[in-house]
Amino acid sequence: MFGHLFTKIPSISTTELKEMMRDQQKIFIDVRTRSEYKHNGLRQFKNMPLGSDYSTLPKNKEIYVICQSGMRSKAACKQMKKLGLHVTNIRGGMNQY
Repeated sequence: MFGHLFTKIPSISTTELKEMMRDQQKIFIDVRTRSEYKHNGLRQFKNMPLGSDYSTLPKNKEIYVICQSGMRSKAACKQMKKLGLHVTNIRGGMNQY
């Protein structure tokens, strides 16, 4: 009954991310704090710190989530998946970018 909540969250490398960032159909979310994002955020990414209301994100688009190392983005992906969103975690985060 709850199997869909435990399905593995897909992830991609920062190298794969760089190839996708031109795609206007995809949504890119940075879940770091506002100050971290201001310090070295990527302009294609919308800043929605961990704990934000992710229910406003569209269910019909692919969402790619980044943080500093990959831990917060993984937690955010789990929250988003529970909302029925199509999410992919970016492994290694900005440390790897």
